[in-house]
Amino acid sequence: MADPASYRPKTGEIPNDPGVYRFRDPHGRVIYVGKAKNLRQRLTSYFANPLTLLPKTYAMVHAAASVEWTVVGSELEALQLEYTWIKEFSPRYNLAFRDDKTYPYLAVTMGEKYPRVQVMRGDRRKGTRYFGPYTAGAIRETMDTLLKVFPVRSCSAGVFKRAAQSGRPCLLGYIDKCSAPCVGRVTAEEHRALAEDFCAFMGGEAKRFISQLEKRMAAAVAELDYEAAASLRDDIIAMRKVFERNAVVLSEDTDADVFAVEEDELEAAVQVFHVRGGRIRGQRGWVVEKVEETTGGALVEHLLQQVYGAQAETDTRIPREVLVPVLPDDAEQLTVWLSRLRGAKVDLRVPRRGDKAALAKTVHENAVQALKLHKVRRAGDITTRSLALQELQEALELPEPPLRIESFDISHVQGTNVVGSMVVVEDGLVKKSEYRKFSVTGDAARDDTTAMHDVLTRRFRSYLADKELPVEERGKFAYPPNLVVVDGGQPQVAAAMKALAELGIGEDEVRVVGLAKRLEEVWLPEGDFPVILPRASQGLYLLQRIRDEAHRFAITFHRQKRGKAMTASLLDDVPGLGPARKKALLTHFGSVKKLRAASPDELAGVAGVGPSLAASVYAAFHGSGAEEPAPAVNYATGEILES
Repeated sequence: MADPASYRPKTGEIPNDPGVYRFRDPHGRVIYVGKAKNLRQRLTSYFANPLTLLPKTYAMVHAAASVEWTVVGSELEALQLEYTWIKEFSPRYNLAFRDDKTYPYLAVTMGEKYPRVQVMRGDRRKGTRYFGPYTAGAIRETMDTLLKVFPVRSCSAGVFKRAAQSGRPCLLGYIDKCSAPCVGRVTAEEHRALAEDFCAFMGGEAKRFISQLEKRMAAAVAELDYEAAASLRDDIIAMRKVFERNAVVLSEDTDADVFAVEEDELEAAVQVFHVRGGRIRGQRGWVVEKVEETTGGALVEHLLQQVYGAQAETDTRIPREVLVPVLPDDAEQLTVWLSRLRGAKVDLRVPRRGDKAALAKTVHENAVQALKLHKVRRAGDITTRSLALQELQEALELPEPPLRIESFDISHVQGTNVVGSMVVVEDGLVKKSEYRKFSVTGDAARDDTTAMHDVLTRRFRSYLADKELPVEERGKFAYPPNLVVVDGGQPQVAAAMKALAELGIGEDEVRVVGLAKRLEEVWLPEGDFPVILPRASQGLYLLQRIRDEAHRFAITFHRQKRGKAMTASLLDDVPGLGPARKKALLTHFGSVKKLRAASPDELAGVAGVGPSLAASVYAAFHGSGAEEPAPAVNYATGEILES
C-alpha cells in the first residue's frame, strides 16, 4: 500500500476554485472521483491524521498513488463532470448504489423490432422499459391479465423464429394472448403500437384506456353487437383489476418520486416509491457503502445523480416532483440539472406535512427494514470472501490478498473448434463485464498447452501494449491481475509461465497457479508437488468457483462456434453469395427445402438478391444433368436440416 505522504500535493498548489478531482492507483486506474466547491479544503482533508478517516477512505488513500484535479467554472459544471467521470471510469471506491434485485420487474423490450413483454431481474438493459418491481406472484398475474387486452409477444427469440419458419403461431397465438406477428397476423408497426399502449397503461394512463373501451362497448351495444360488447366488457374488467391493485395515496394529478434514506457509519439503504397519477406504481431499493464521511445531503446528491442520470439515457420519465428526506448540498444546481434532463421544471423539496410527509415516513420504514436485512445477509458474505482471499494469500505466499483474479480455460472436441475463456473476479465477486473469449487456430490449436500458451500470450500482450499508452487511452486490461488461475496441472502452469516469460513479465508481477480437477490440487510453477488446501477451505472453494465459471464460459463459446461450423448448405458454394444475403434468403424462405422449391423470380424478390444472383442460386439447386443435391446436414448428429 502506498503512503499518502508520497503523493500529497503542496497545499499552495491546490486552487480554491470549484472543481472535480480523481485519485489514481499505481497502474493509473481512476479509483475515486469527487467534486468540491473548494478543491483545497476538500483535498487537504484526505491527508489528515489517518486515524480520523473512515475505514474505506483510509483504504482508498492508501491504495492511490496520485491525485489530480480539474477546475470548472461553476458548481453545476462540477456536478455534470463528476457524473460523466463516474460513469466513464466506474471507480471502485465511489458510492455505488446497488439495485435490490430481490423483486422482479415487468419489462418491455422496445429496442427490438417486435417488442416482447417479459419478467426480468438484474441489471437494466438499454432500450427496455421497466415497470415495478412486483412480488413474483403479482407480476405473473398482472402480465397474464394484460396480455388479454394488449396481446403483445411474450415468447423467446427461439420460439418466435420457429413459429415464423413453420407458419404456425404458438399456443398463445391460438388463445388470443398474442397477436402473432411471427406469422403476419399483424404488421410490425401494429404490434409496436400494441406495445406502446401496454407501456402507456403501465405508466399510469389506465383511465384513458378504460374510458375508450367503455365508449366502444356502449357503441357495440347500440348496434346490437353483443358478442363484441361482451369481449370489451371482459377487457375492461381485466384493466380495472390491474388498475385497482394500486391504492390511491395522493391526489390523482400527483407524479412524484419519494425517497428515504437510513444510514449508519459505514452503509446506507435507500428506498423510493414511484407515484404516478396519485398511485404507487413501483418501488426500488439500493444499498451503498460509504467511502468518506458523507452527510445526508451529499448522499442524496450522489443518489439523484446516478438514478436520474441513468434514467435520462433510457428515456424513463422524470416526474414533476422529487421528494427527499433532506435537501442536497447543491440543491439549486441539482434542480437545474434535473430540469434540463426532464425538459421541464422539477420541484426538489422535503415534504413537511400532509399526505406526502406520511408517505415519506412509510418509505423510510421500508429503508430501515432494507438496511437490517442487508446487514444480516451481507455479514456472512463479506466474512467468507475476506477469509477466502486471506487463505489464498497465505497458502500461495502472495505479498498481498489477490483482489483481482483471472482464470483461463481451453475447450474443444478432439482438437476442433478450439476456444479459450477468461473470467475475472474482483474482491471475491465475479465481474462479467470483463469476461473475454478467444478463438484458437493454426499451430496454437495442437493441444491444450499450446492453446493455453497462445491465450495467455494474447491477453498479456494487450496488457503490455496498453501499458505504454497515455493513462486516458488505456483499456480495461492495461492492469495485471494479482493471480492467474489456469485449469490443469503442471503442463498448463508451465505453458502459462512460458508465455509470461517470453513477454518479459516476471513471477513477482503476476502469480500463476493451476487447479487440477481430479484431486483439486493447486500447482505452483516452482513446485514438484502440489499445494493441498483443506477440503473445507474457503480459499479452495473460491478457486473451484472461478475454475468452474471459466469452464462454463469456454464450453458455451465452443458450442456456439461448433454449431456454426457443423451446419453445411449448398448456399456456401454459390459464387457471389455472401453471409448477409445467404441469411436473408434463409430468413425469407425459412428452410433450404423451401428455398430449393422457389423459382428464379421468387428468389429475386428477396431484398439484396438481383436477377443474376437469383439465377446462380437456382442453378446451384437445379443445374442441368446434376443429381439430386445433398441436403443441409449437421455433421455432429447426422440430422438433415432441410425442414
